[in-house]
Order: sequence, then structure tokens, then C-alpha cells
Amino acid sequence: MEVLFLQLFNGISVSSILLLIALGLAITFGLMNVINMAHGELIMIGAYSTYVTQNIFMDLFPESMFGWYFVLAIPVSFLIAFVIGLILEFTLIRFLYGRPLDSLLATWGVALVLQQLARTIFGAPNVGVTSPSWLNGGLTVLDGVVFPYKRLFIIALVAVTLFIMYLYIYRSNAGRRMRAVMQNRDMAACLGVSTRRVDALTFAIGSGIAGIAGCALTLLGPIGPSLGTYYIVDAFMVVVLGGVGKLIGTVFGALGIGVTSTVFEFWTTASLGKVLVFVCIVAFLQWRPRGLVAMRTRQLDS
Repeated sequence: MEVLFLQLFNGISVSSILLLIALGLAITFGLMNVINMAHGELIMIGAYSTYVTQNIFMDLFPESMFGWYFVLAIPVSFLIAFVIGLILEFTLIRFLYGRPLDSLLATWGVALVLQQLARTIFGAPNVGVTSPSWLNGGLTVLDGVVFPYKRLFIIALVAVTLFIMYLYIYRSNAGRRMRAVMQNRDMAACLGVSTRRVDALTFAIGSGIAGIAGCALTLLGPIGPSLGTYYIVDAFMVVVLGGVGKLIGTVFGALGIGVTSTVFEFWTTASLGKVLVFVCIVAFLQWRPRGLVAMRTRQLDS
């Protein structure tokens, strides 16, 4: 029973991390059809924003207030990644819509530039972020079964972020305009929707969510310029498996990959478990090439 609880919690924990990383990509890639290879570097920017916020609290605020730096670091990471994503969309991405290969190569170049910029500013070695004291320890469920507070906090953060994005996309006027532009750009423009503004805001929001993911990753270990490259492939797998353009599909895709990878790694090894996950995803996409949740479309009779 203890092993079952631990594996189930580990699977949900891994899924929540993958979901938070892939949530921003589900917007930029799933809804906008932009292959953003710099998504991992936006995660890295969010992580370094948390690191800088921590240092500011250490230098300027009393020690008793240090534990609250992480609460401020979450919106700071979002805003910095949001602004950088907005600049990236204005200067590069908006000229590459409908050109997936060009966007892939261009954003890959941006990723290399951002990595080198991070090395220049912060140095090549990894740096550590000290977790707040209120996130140390864990919740004891059974004898020998402890759920770390850090993992529980990440799960809660993912749930809140997902709920806010759901309200924005499906319950707000801005979200309706965004979905209208993604489904039929020409018709939305004819109805008075500023497609340029919607594109810029959508890409910036996806980038901001990547910044939140980077902030959360600082709770799990040291950070460095190559932080995002470790997660970018898994994030794309989550979006493709869940179904391009569907938010609920991203949730199911993250849960599926997180739980299966945890089970495979428990019975085999970490490397072999990842290989088995890849094999299962390829086999599933052969059966359902549009993913778990496909976007509904109407086909008009000629």
C-alpha cells in the first residue's frame, strides 16, 4: 500500500510539472501553430527571475521576510517572461506565421542567443535557489509515506494556473477573440477583431506561463542556462499526445506521460522507462494521429 501511494503521488507530481511546462506551449504551438524552440529558454528566464528576486530579498529586506520572496517571484517570473515573449512576437514571430520550418529555425537561434546571454550574465555553472522555510518538510500520510510540501505546492500552483487559463480562454471576451482568430483568422478580422493584437497577447501569455514553470522548477534543484532544454521535448510530446489546440487534451497528455513514465521507471530504469514512454506515444499516435482530444471541425458539402 505504501509503494502504491508513493508511485501514484510521484506520477501526479511528474504530471503536474509536465503540465505546467506544456501549458504555455499548448497556447503558442497548440493554438497558434508556432513551433517555438525557445520555449525552454523562457522557462530558464522564469527560473533566473526567481533567483534574482531571492537575491534582492536577501540584500534589501529583513531575514524574517525572506520566506515570502517566492510568493513575489511567481508574478515577477510571469511578467518578465511575458514582456520578453511580447518583444519576441513583435520583432520576429509575427513575420513567420504559416511558415513552421522558418519559425522552428528562427526560434532555435533565439534559444541559443538567450542561453549565451544567461551564461554571460549569471555564469555557466548552475546556481541554487533556497526554498522558503514554509515549503520544507512534508505531509505524513502513512508510516514511511511522506508527501513533500514542495511537490504539493507545485500541484496546487498548476491547478490554480490551469483554472485561470480556463477562465481566460473559455469565459472571457479576450479568450473568445483568441479562439476566433485561431479557428478562422479571416472571418475574425472581418468582424473587427484585431488579429495582430490577439497574436501578440496570446504569444506573450504562453511565454508568461513558461516563466511560472521556471519559477516552480527552482524548487526541485539548481538552475542553469540549459535548464529548459531538458524539458522541451517532453513538453512537445504532451501537447501532441493530448491533441493540438485543446486545453483539456494537454491535461490528459501530461497525466498519461507522467504516470506511465513513473511506472516504467519503477519497474525498469530511468533511461529504459523514457524509451518505453516514447514507444507507447508513437504507437498511440499511429492509432489516433490527432491525439487524445481532437479539435472538432465542420466539413461543408460542396
